[in-house]
Amino acid sequence: MLDVGVLPGFVAVILLFLVPPGPDMAYLVAVGLVGGRGAALKAISGIGTGMSVYAAAVVVGVAEIARTHPRLLDAVKLFGAAYLLWLASVTLRNAHTSADGSSDISSGRPYLRGVMVSLTNPKVILFFLAVLPQFLGDTQNAGLQLAMLGAVTVLVEVLLYGTIGVLAGAFQARFRRSGKAGAGLNYLAGIVYLVLAGAILTELILK
Repeated sequence: MLDVGVLPGFVAVILLFLVPPGPDMAYLVAVGLVGGRGAALKAISGIGTGMSVYAAAVVVGVAEIARTHPRLLDAVKLFGAAYLLWLASVTLRNAHTSADGSSDISSGRPYLRGVMVSLTNPKVILFFLAVLPQFLGDTQNAGLQLAMLGAVTVLVEVLLYGTIGVLAGAFQARFRRSGKAGAGLNYLAGIVYLVLAGAILTELILK
């Protein structure tokens, strides 16, 4: 039997975890602003896929490996920072193409990038490692309980961040005919990636 009585408290914890801006939210905003609602929907699908991978890992016990080898978390954080720096480089380098009405992010496989951003987001790793096991409740099947909690987490993030991305996409539509505005949005997205990468690297240095 599953213990659904833990869900209200668990959802509250999820919202507290998701509301502070992180790589996932920032990526959705950047994609929505630059690529529009279609790109944002593809990106949130990618992010949901990445989160599902971590949820599945917890269920099958892979989380225990990371728990006993904490340096793996630093390696993932470093890879995530490097990937964000690469995104920033691509976005800023190609920002001038927006002046011609094109968008590098919307044509840059937002689904695959969403998967990568999610998989290299240290907050997601830490959340699944530290929080999910705390809500096993009185279940008689820990595997199914963890699977339910993982599914709920993915659903809440997809709905919340998907809404944010779509709203950003609606805002982008107003600037679709403005080449200068499009270039500005590309530069804004690149700066977002740089700031996030810098925050991750600073955390690793000060650790």
